[in-house]
Amino acid sequence: MITVAVDHASLARLRLTASPVQEVVAWMRLTVVGRRHPVYGDPGPAARRALTHPDTALVASVMPPSGSGYAPDLLTPQPPPAPASRLLDEQLAAVAATPADQVHEQVGVCAAMGRPLPAETRAAVADGSFGRRAADGLRAFWQATLADGWAGLYGVLEADLATRSATLARGGAGALLGSLHRDLGWDGRRISIGLPYDEELALVDTDIVLAPTALGWPGLSVQVCSPDDAVLGYPALGVGDWARQPVADGTIAELLGLTRARLLGDLALPRTNAELSNRHDLAPATVSHHLGVLHRCGMVVRRRDGRTVLYQRSARGDDLVS
Repeated sequence: MITVAVDHASLARLRLTASPVQEVVAWMRLTVVGRRHPVYGDPGPAARRALTHPDTALVASVMPPSGSGYAPDLLTPQPPPAPASRLLDEQLAAVAATPADQVHEQVGVCAAMGRPLPAETRAAVADGSFGRRAADGLRAFWQATLADGWAGLYGVLEADLATRSATLARGGAGALLGSLHRDLGWDGRRISIGLPYDEELALVDTDIVLAPTALGWPGLSVQVCSPDDAVLGYPALGVGDWARQPVADGTIAELLGLTRARLLGDLALPRTNAELSNRHDLAPATVSHHLGVLHRCGMVVRRRDGRTVLYQRSARGDDLVS
């Protein structure tokens, strides 16, 4: 178990925010080991192609081969107190600016675990280019996989943040910490984390960031070794709701057909065609066809956000699902 003593100054600086790079790294972890997300499904061919970018391959080389376990904290820096539109750029700037000694130390942990690091990775650490190239690799992977669907994915995180903020307002920091995950506890002075490590740490007069994750769902990630970069990533609420929708045997499926019913059940939050395609393992053209039918029947509404079209259940669609 990991135990983290937290002083009052740090507790007062506790904050909730999304972490775009946390989502990028979570999606890359799945891609590297060839696993499916329990809700969003297969990362897809675009994600696998993105790993061939030299800088993205550099990042992938320090990912845990099992899909879980240690990855360098420098890849997921603490999100700053900035507007949502600037979070990714500022986090990637922090990755690029990682001091050489931190790069050596953290990538060295990967090597100490027996992971065979490619010669190019070792050379980038030695010549000081690893941080800059890692930032470029994360951005390239983001552009290839998450950029188009980010508005919908951020909607999931934003909905969680609203709920957690209400918990914080009603019950305080202790109630919030106690609600995040079954393996995370709070006794009034210490955070206890039920992971297979035996560590006792302390956070003194520092920021603590709580960041919901959709692509890391349903796991819990802990980043507390560096006092000025403390992040607890917890599973966002609502991510698995669509998978629990009883549409397979219900009247909605009988009325709409199973595929259309599942898509409608998954549109409580705004989502793009591409996001729905990934989540349900359907061809984009198939999703587009079903969305067109649902839209013409008044079950979903659509709106444009920049170059992205978002779909969401209408009031009529909500009535049908309920």
